[in-house]
Amino acid sequence: MNYTLNQLQIFLKISQTESITKAAEELHLTQPAVSIQLKNFQDQFDIALTEHIGRKIYITEFGKQIAKAAENIIKEVHTINYQTAAFKGLLTGKLKISVVSTGKYVMPYFLTDFLANNPHVELVMDVTNKTKVIKSLEKNEVDFALVSILPQNLSLEKIDLLENKLYLVGSALKEIPSTNDIKDLLEQLPLIYRESGSGTRVTMEQFMGRHQLNARKTMELTSNEAVKQAVMAGLGFSIMPLIGIRDELAFGKLKIIPIKGLPLKTTWQIAWLKNKKISPVFAAYLDYLDQHKESIISQYFNPEIPL
Repeated sequence: MNYTLNQLQIFLKISQTESITKAAEELHLTQPAVSIQLKNFQDQFDIALTEHIGRKIYITEFGKQIAKAAENIIKEVHTINYQTAAFKGLLTGKLKISVVSTGKYVMPYFLTDFLANNPHVELVMDVTNKTKVIKSLEKNEVDFALVSILPQNLSLEKIDLLENKLYLVGSALKEIPSTNDIKDLLEQLPLIYRESGSGTRVTMEQFMGRHQLNARKTMELTSNEAVKQAVMAGLGFSIMPLIGIRDELAFGKLKIIPIKGLPLKTTWQIAWLKNKKISPVFAAYLDYLDQHKESIISQYFNPEIPL
C-alpha cells in the first residue's frame, strides 16, 4: 500500500460529510480533484470503501473502519508537528472557539495578529447559533465562546470585548410611516425576527415587552445575514446589531430609523468555564487580549459608522 496523508485527509472528510461536493468545499479543492484522490485511495483496497445509491455516496462498514484509522493517523501527525514546534520553543496547540453567528463580524479582528505571531497554533472556530455555542461551552468542547448575553446557569469567567449596539433598520428605499409615537410605529412596521434563542431575538423581545408592543412579526430567519438580505430586499424591518451592517449603512443600502429607546446595548464577551484547565495556548491568548484589546477596538471599531 502506498496511500498518502492527503488521501487519508480527503477520505476522512468524505466520510464525515458523506458528500464529495461538501468535502471539496470544506477542503478548498475542486470536486474532480477529490474524486480522483478517492479513486486512487480506493484502488489500494480489495474491499469497497464507498458505495453509490442514486446520487448519494455511502461509506461501507469497512470504509468506516478505515476512516477511523485515518482520523487517528492524522491526529498523530498533528501531535508530531506540535511536539516538533514545542521542542523549538514555539507556542503550539489548538485554540477552539465557538462564536454566535453575528460574532463573525467581531471575532476575526481579535485573532489575526495572535495567529500571525504564533503560526503553529491551529484555530478551530465554529460559527453557529447561540444554543449550540452555549452547549459546546457547557460540555467543555471549546476553550472560549463569544456571546452577547451570558447564560445564568454556568459558572464562567469573562472578558468584555466590545459594546454591541442594536438599531431599528430598514431598506434605504423603503418609506417609513410618519409618526413620532414608538408604539404606533412599531405596530405598523412588518418586523423580521431572528430564530428563538438568538441573543438578538432575546434583546429585541425584551425591548418589545418593556414597551408593551404588539409587533407585526412577518417572518423568522436563522442568521443575521439572512435577516440583513431580507431587510435590504424590502421584506420588512428589524432590530439589528450595528456591527453586522456597517458596510450596508455606509453604502446607502440600509438606513437606521431613529426611535426613542434605541440603540439597545449589550456587550460582546469572551467567556470560558471557571476552573478550566489552562493550556499554554489558552493562557497566551488571554495575555494577548489583555495587552491588545483596546488597540484592536481603536483600529477597527472606532468610529463605528458614519451615522
